[in-house]
Amino acid sequence: MPTDLRDFLTTRRSVKPALMTGPGPTAEELQTILTLAARVPDHKMMVPWRFIVFEGAARARFGEALAAACQAEEKEPPSPVRLDTERARFMQAPLVIAVISKVNPVPAAPEWEQILSAGAACYNLCLAANAHGYVSNWLTGWYSYSPGIRRHLSLAENERIAGFIHIGHASEKPADRPRPDLTQIVSRY
Repeated sequence: MPTDLRDFLTTRRSVKPALMTGPGPTAEELQTILTLAARVPDHKMMVPWRFIVFEGAARARFGEALAAACQAEEKEPPSPVRLDTERARFMQAPLVIAVISKVNPVPAAPEWEQILSAGAACYNLCLAANAHGYVSNWLTGWYSYSPGIRRHLSLAENERIAGFIHIGHASEKPADRPRPDLTQIVSRY
């Protein structure tokens, strides 16, 4: 393995959107990042995922949808602070990309493999952004499971949100976190 690739994978780190700043990727960089994200294992070439890009003013508009869904779906009325948090949620990173998992009802491509392919697209999106010098974070959150957000994004019955990938520059150097002990997670057959 080339040393630079090993170092890249060894130092890869998720960065919280609150610690991200702009600018985000250029239009040309975004096109390349999305192209690389789509280069994942895909049994039977089903393309069981798609992308929704949130940038510029679209992030604030989606924040209004988040606040409306929060208000409609919470058991207790959310506080004004909570609603403001939801409105600002997508304003932290300069770019957010939703990965939508789309399961196609084809017996030759099992549902589980299609879902895993969408997960691989999420991770490739992170790696592609990182390779362009950006930081990223793959998040879900309550809104990934919200009926109101599903309707707002016009998701079909066979679609689910696999994640929201936040992309930007780190406002500070991210600290590493403890990693799994291989002796605890590796066995030999």
